[in-house]
Amino acid sequence: MPESRRPRRPRPDEKPRPETETGESPAELSQAEDVESEIAQPVEDELERARAEAAEYRDHLQRLQAEFENYRKRVLREQTRAVDFATEPLMSRLLQVLDEFELALVAAEQRPDFDKFLHGVEIVYAKLLDILRAEGLERIEANGQPFDPTEHEALFQVEGGDGEPYVADVLRSGYRLKGRVIRPAGVKVARR
Repeated sequence: MPESRRPRRPRPDEKPRPETETGESPAELSQAEDVESEIAQPVEDELERARAEAAEYRDHLQRLQAEFENYRKRVLREQTRAVDFATEPLMSRLLQVLDEFELALVAAEQRPDFDKFLHGVEIVYAKLLDILRAEGLERIEANGQPFDPTEHEALFQVEGGDGEPYVADVLRSGYRLKGRVIRPAGVKVARR
């Protein structure tokens, strides 16, 4: 049978000590509170410093998020603006061609001389081609070439022949812009 602890009896020469509900004397209780206070105060101080530091980090993070969002919006605006105005130099040069076409039409109405009108249109056409070439546009040479579906679009096919397909005639010119096909040549395909 387990032994039960009996309360300690005071010795006859000993003064009785006042006890608390937990069985501790006020001196022991005060000492325990002092120790607890000594331990708790640095912990509370450390906790308060950690909270302040966390609030500072959160504030810094929120500022960084706002700055990044503003940066993203600014870059998007600048890119949109750059795309919107990227064609401005080309449009300025094409306006010159448009002006020359208008002059040719006015001259043809005032003095209908077909040969002069044709010559004027040929000059304007040459100027337009020069502008487009300067921007990186090149015509796809297709006539007589082997049929290439990456550069040619077969609009018609001539029956007969068992050989390799080739371009028999160009019905619509094809173009590359800086090496990339932007419109395949519309062609009539035959076999050799």
